[in-house]
Amino acid sequence: MGYVRLKIRELAEQRGWTLKDVANRSGVNYNTVRSYVQRGALNTVDLSAVFKIAQAFEVTLEELVEVIED
Repeated sequence: MGYVRLKIRELAEQRGWTLKDVANRSGVNYNTVRSYVQRGALNTVDLSAVFKIAQAFEVTLEELVEVIED
């Protein structure tokens, strides 16, 4: 099974956003956003939350998600 990493921190820094900004703009709970950033490699994610975060950044899922090989 593979892992993914979400490029939330990088995209937020590019825009000058905090993680709270990401949560507010996406409608995703702040604790969820923070946990995605802190954990790094993830084996499960809430796809609807990831989609909302991508929409907030105005990027595709492919631009937000990095696949990490085992």
